[in-house]
Amino acid sequence: MRLIHPFLIIVALAAAFPVRATETGYDERLLRLSEVLGSLHFLRNLCGDPGNQWRERMEAILLSENPEPERRARIIARFNRGYRAYAQGYTTCTDAAVTAIDLYMKEGEALSRDIVARFAN
Repeated sequence: MRLIHPFLIIVALAAAFPVRATETGYDERLLRLSEVLGSLHFLRNLCGDPGNQWRERMEAILLSENPEPERRARIIARFNRGYRAYAQGYTTCTDAAVTAIDLYMKEGEALSRDIVARFAN
């Protein structure tokens, strides 16, 4: 039986609850979370955990947010930036990639928890 990482639960909660986008700091946190999800999407696939779960989490957040086109483009660009940052230099899973995964999982969990706690309606 595969355990669900708490980060996945928190990202799901972040996607499920509408937030106040005009709140100071919210967009920066959301953009950073998008970048983390993009990095995880690349790195987890590279290191033997194939799938689209991180991309799907990003899509769930976009669906929940329903941002205007300009804001949506910024969010997607940050996801892509996170993905490309590693795609440009990594062709195999390395110890550094595994370390980055661990760090991003922790950062993503903290960002998700903070977004839900501070900005959920």
